Amino acid sequence: MSADTRTKLLAGALRTLTEQGITKTSARTIAATAGVNQALVFYHFGSVDELLAAACRYGAEQRVEHYRERFAQVGSLSELLELGRELHTEERAAGHVAVLAQLLAGAQTQPRLAPATAAGLTSWIEEIEAVLTRVLAGTPIAAFVDVTGLSRALAAGFVGLELYEGVDPEGALAALDALEQLSGLVGVLEDLGPVAQRAVRARIRRSTGRRG
Repeated sequence: MSADTRTKLLAGALRTLTEQGITKTSARTIAATAGVNQALVFYHFGSVDELLAAACRYGAEQRVEHYRERFAQVGSLSELLELGRELHTEERAAGHVAVLAQLLAGAQTQPRLAPATAAGLTSWIEEIEAVLTRVLAGTPIAAFVDVTGLSRALAAGFVGLELYEGVDPEGALAALDALEQLSGLVGVLEDLGPVAQRAVRARIRRSTGRRG
């Protein structure tokens, strides 16, 4: 029963964030959404901030697990971006990306939320990083891309698109289209012959100051 109550509170916190936003999320509203007594928030988690932190981790783990098999089937950068489009549409419709956006906003004034919010993002970052490492292996740009940094940029970008799309839907779509254009550029580089690929690598080394 205790574990069931905790799960109800975690799900209730996520639903409250989605439907009412961070400013209206409280022990009372979460308990009402979860259908439990308000005192149970403090009994199980100690504070609303601790509950929100746990809910962030819980929600991210649930969503990443939901997509894990589809991530594993990705075989190219273009396929990853196509999955990203699907994921963005599905997660936005369900309100899940909004939860991370709300927690990121809340962490600006409530520092105790920051570590858990970062941990929630890290669940996505690690999954994206694994895919990027696999699909970029052997490509002309593999040696020049900071995969960890790129993974963080993509994860942060998709959360940011949730906010951006609310005020400029066409601009958000244009941002996704731009990412697909970069994917097409990688495909062009992969199709070059070995001599041309060596020339591209040498040019990138000179422009980035890297050796090897």
